[in-house]
Amino acid sequence: MNFNELNLSQELLRAVDELGYTEMTEIQQQSIPLLLEGRDVVGRSNTGTGKTAAFGIPAVESITEADRRSAAVLILCPTRELAMQANEEIRKFAKFKEGVKSSAVYGGASMEKQIHELKRGANIVIGTPGRVMDHIRRKTLRLENIRTVILDEADEMLNMGFREDIETILADVPEDRQTVLFSATMPKEIMAITEKFQRDPVHIKIKSAQKTVELIEQFYFEVAMGRKTDALRLLLAAYKPSSAMVFCNTKAMVDQLTDELVKHGFRAAGLHGDMKQIQRTQVMNSFKSKATEILVATDVAARGIDVSGVDAVFNYDLPQDNEYYIHRIGRTGRAGRTGTAYTLISGRRQLFDLRAIEKYTHAEIHEMPLPDKSDIVSMKKEALVRDISEAQAGHNAYDILDRLTEMGIDYREAAARVIAKQLSAETESLPDFDSARPLRKGRNNGAKTVKIDINIGRNRRIAPNFILGALVDATGMTGKDFGKIDIYDDHTTVEVPETEYEYIIDSTDSMKINGNKVEVKLYKGGAHAERRNRRIDDRPKFDRKKAAYGNKKKSEIFSEYIPNRKKRMKKRH
Repeated sequence: MNFNELNLSQELLRAVDELGYTEMTEIQQQSIPLLLEGRDVVGRSNTGTGKTAAFGIPAVESITEADRRSAAVLILCPTRELAMQANEEIRKFAKFKEGVKSSAVYGGASMEKQIHELKRGANIVIGTPGRVMDHIRRKTLRLENIRTVILDEADEMLNMGFREDIETILADVPEDRQTVLFSATMPKEIMAITEKFQRDPVHIKIKSAQKTVELIEQFYFEVAMGRKTDALRLLLAAYKPSSAMVFCNTKAMVDQLTDELVKHGFRAAGLHGDMKQIQRTQVMNSFKSKATEILVATDVAARGIDVSGVDAVFNYDLPQDNEYYIHRIGRTGRAGRTGTAYTLISGRRQLFDLRAIEKYTHAEIHEMPLPDKSDIVSMKKEALVRDISEAQAGHNAYDILDRLTEMGIDYREAAARVIAKQLSAETESLPDFDSARPLRKGRNNGAKTVKIDINIGRNRRIAPNFILGALVDATGMTGKDFGKIDIYDDHTTVEVPETEYEYIIDSTDSMKINGNKVEVKLYKGGAHAERRNRRIDDRPKFDRKKAAYGNKKKSEIFSEYIPNRKKRMKKRH
């Protein structure tokens, strides 16, 4: 369905046409007619599917001459970036329609400037719940004329703790309003809000997980524990994306990874919620202008970012929610363009989590070997050949060659020196890297090992087959994945692949061996400690009395021994 089939004003159709919009996305096609009718709507759709236009176009169309001096539409967004973007999009839709004034209100920006915009008669207000509440308390934003309230990314607003603010705002808006809610997921809290504040809403569900990712090539790399940063550096050097986003799960990791990339010559910048608004704006402007090649961000900070031309997305950390995976990789496959997503995983637990994502998205994520330093050098050589073959030499270049010839350096030697210098500059800082060996083939493939410690030993009548059987049952791994088992009096050590030890410890949290609940942790003793333990605690001991009487007390032994001795003496006589 095309936009010109809708009953929209000529001013709006002109703006839509200028933006290059022709055919509507599924969420737009289903929701725009309902919103134009004034119906309450609950839309479930992922990011990157055109939600902003789905609610923005009806919002602009609803503004009339009577709305010139007061707010008629209120749009709540979880982050500053999303509010800024929604405001920018709405202004594009309202370009040719007189009387439409939008204003974005969010924390970290000048309150005075926002108050000025609101007093000038903003009739579409887009803001974060906290700052909207501030303006309501100051009476710089009045709600009595609000006809439409739109909650964008409602699930994320709840995750960020805005539920109380949202309910307070909705309770203060006139009851005969239109209430619209868009969310990627529908937890119980969302459903509670719809039941409490909406009137006979129409539910729209867009099954867009597969559509969002079908144009994106997806790959993963198995990386040894602690080597993800080195692996990322190799991938960035190998594929050399002109614009890439790297996702981490924590703010601390964003800062740490950004520092590492910058230190090694990459044009990278970080983005997370603890940064001041002026810093965030500078980072985004730099990334949009291509001055920054790599944006390292958390999921929440990246909400609402709409940057065209992102070549690749890198999942440094696996997302904490399967839905976030779709949000992340969708940054590189927007508006029908193809893209590439790469994910770094360490250990069997992360591999299982990745398989769950694969099943959720109905898309295949292909394993790829990590390129090594020699591969990258070869790629750089090919790139140099291509660049030189396409370049044109200026007169100054021939002058330099003439001077070098006079010095006894021919053109072949001169070119070789220049190429060697450039190759060295681009590759000398690359890490030497041994790729993680896939552990599905067993421990005998040369993978590095560590030992785990289990707090049960011979004093509980434990045998190696008890240990191995329990580990296989708890982890789903094979017996070949485990190495040497050393059983001591009160504990046992087991050799395991280094990349798997965290997964093994997590999986054995409730493990029992021979009916005994056990604790499993990383073994921190060395070979010397093992020899010492074996010499003191585990050398064979034979106690004749203990063998005969077990753990009985001395008084019990003598009370039995003396009568028995008398009986034996009588038999002899």
